[in-house]
Amino acid sequence: MTENTDGTKRDTSWENFRNWIHCICIVTFDLELGQALEASFPNDVHLSKQEISNICYLAFPDSNSGCMGDTNFIIRLQSSPSSRNLRREHLVYNSKCSSVLQINPSYFWGYVYFRQVKDPTLPRGYFQKSLVILSRLPFNNLFLQISKLIAPEYFENGDLSLEAVCYSINRWPAPLPGVPITLPLLGSVFQMKIPMNGNSASNKNSTYSINENLENHIQASVEDLNMFTILQPVLSHIHLLWELILTTEPLVVMAPSPTLCSSMVLALTRIIAPLKYCGDYRPYFTIHDSEFKQFTNKNPVPPPVILGVTNPFFAKTLHHWPHSIRLDDTDQPQSHKLKKNANTKMLDNCPGVYTVYKSFLQKDKSIIKKLVNGVACRRPSEVQSALLKRHLLELTQSFIIPLERYIASLMPLQKNISPFKAAPSPLPFNQDDFFQTLETVGPQLTIGIKGDWVGLYKKFFRSPNFDGWFNTRYSELYSKLQALHLEALSDADLKLWVQGRPEVEVVDMLLKIQNKIGACKEQNLPVSDRVKEQLNQRLKDIIGSLPDDLKLFRSFMIKLKISNLMKIYYFLYEHKNSLK
Repeated sequence: MTENTDGTKRDTSWENFRNWIHCICIVTFDLELGQALEASFPNDVHLSKQEISNICYLAFPDSNSGCMGDTNFIIRLQSSPSSRNLRREHLVYNSKCSSVLQINPSYFWGYVYFRQVKDPTLPRGYFQKSLVILSRLPFNNLFLQISKLIAPEYFENGDLSLEAVCYSINRWPAPLPGVPITLPLLGSVFQMKIPMNGNSASNKNSTYSINENLENHIQASVEDLNMFTILQPVLSHIHLLWELILTTEPLVVMAPSPTLCSSMVLALTRIIAPLKYCGDYRPYFTIHDSEFKQFTNKNPVPPPVILGVTNPFFAKTLHHWPHSIRLDDTDQPQSHKLKKNANTKMLDNCPGVYTVYKSFLQKDKSIIKKLVNGVACRRPSEVQSALLKRHLLELTQSFIIPLERYIASLMPLQKNISPFKAAPSPLPFNQDDFFQTLETVGPQLTIGIKGDWVGLYKKFFRSPNFDGWFNTRYSELYSKLQALHLEALSDADLKLWVQGRPEVEVVDMLLKIQNKIGACKEQNLPVSDRVKEQLNQRLKDIIGSLPDDLKLFRSFMIKLKISNLMKIYYFLYEHKNSLK
């Protein structure tokens, strides 16, 4: 604890601060060192040398970008292994938020505010400095808005302003999905609601009503990508790109600025929503990144990653990559043509989509025509984005729903769940069985797009996106079966069951119930309070049936907090006559 100027105490543990932000970094250009970390707030933060190096190089646009004035963009970098343990608040957040907003402990997000202006008083004639908000949370809209509020204040007033920012953030509530959150900062108040897991109507809008008369109140969403504006240059190729992202094909986005390439990479990862993109992606990547060699080696199959770059050197280094998007400063879709030339695609300076990929599905020309007509009649970009998002959502849902139906069929029947046997496991996923269902429930019946859907599914099954989806759904099935087993166990008449049972079986059941009760908390199993209460009652029923010597021994072990009671009970049972 430290004292304010008025004598009151203030908490400097930064626990609440780090629920939202890991730290705020100031990166400057040093004549001898190049890009260097000038300061970090709070000053007790620990960053590895590799993290500092990556932050410094990613915090500035490449020199060829020519970014003057203020520039905002987003970075994503690997965290060191020592900093990958999530806080309790982050674990709670992950269990409640939508899948695309979950924290990945292997990465930090960086929200960059870079300023470059002429200053004849400085040796190089320019003021060059970046403020970087480093966070676990993928809140691109919220943190970019915050950076636009605090960075100019810092450039004007220095360290004291950032210290005030840190103390304000340290009083914020935890980031809990589904509830309105108020975040006061530098005289402004951000109001927001983090979307919860699921796609209910209440989650579709991550903001909520505020008093329009309160000018300092900012209605903020955690993520607010204008999908149409970002994707307009490649709109005529949106279905091709949807397939590339769905199957986690390697893709490089080359743009004249980090703002353009980072927004395009983020938008691409969202075109398969609500399916979570499970490949790697770097909204802005430089030749100085610690993983540069990993991504640019000459392996015949590049890794499943989307890279956003601005340095022309990548055109030569990544010439062997099968897919690339080259952007220019315009947003005209007719200038970004599809080019299928495997040998010279990266060396061509013309904007466009370069690929060797052959699409499995036909293009839906009606949605493209509708959006192009919308441009001609000056339809607002928000409406255009809504139309595009709805089409992509329907396309992804049509693809995923047959999979959801099939995996639900892998659930064993509830009547086959016995309280006196181990909980059953879901049936294995069989691709051939799934393909047999497509004739009656396939996506061609709902979306109306023709093509080789089976071929697309087969390619999807070999991708990290399928692994991520399947592992999540299989875990959900497993948890559901565990919950149903607990429910059956809580309703069982164990007083009747123990009659005539060997003591070793009774002790075994006792310990199983104890472990099940512990699993309810540790694994966050979906069981009601009624089931938990009944399980505790079944535990008492079992304990009541134990012989007095085992009751006494159990109480003694619990008092001493000795674990692994199973082996001790078995030992006592096998040797109880010799121990008397």
